Amino acid sequence: MPKTVLRKINITDRKYFAKWWRDKDLRKLTSGRSGEISDRKVDKYFQNILNSKKDIHFMITVGGETVGHIVLAKRRGNWFETQIVIGEKNYWDKKYGSRAISLLLRWAKRFGIQKIYLEVRPTNIRAICAYKKCGFQKVRIVKYPQNKYLPETLRMELKKIQKD
Repeated sequence: MPKTVLRKINITDRKYFAKWWRDKDLRKLTSGRSGEISDRKVDKYFQNILNSKKDIHFMITVGGETVGHIVLAKRRGNWFETQIVIGEKNYWDKKYGSRAISLLLRWAKRFGIQKIYLEVRPTNIRAICAYKKCGFQKVRIVKYPQNKYLPETLRMELKKIQKD
């Protein structure tokens, strides 16, 4: 099986975000939005990623091919939120997302980051199973009544960073 690697994000990675954000199925699975996202919005989002001083962004590569994006975003009270997208559909259901999360958690452990959570669409069973395998546990449903695309999420928290 090809090696999964996390690498620092760079300016040339914008093309992946533009491609993935144009994928209707992927948008519905993540943000819930079904409409097109403009180039301007992709550019703005990507510039925010590149300019972030508190969040840690990586691209996920498998066998040298860029397949996704993962982040640790600084939140309140020493908490970090992680988000992951495997944008290349031919890499879905092959454990690359779980591998990327495990790599991110090892990286976080080296830097003393222990309070990590994520929010996932409650119907995204494939992702929930992957997160459980990586040590996350279901905590509660979080309601977002003002968000018509994603009115609720399942919050999962890392109970213990796995030993190397």
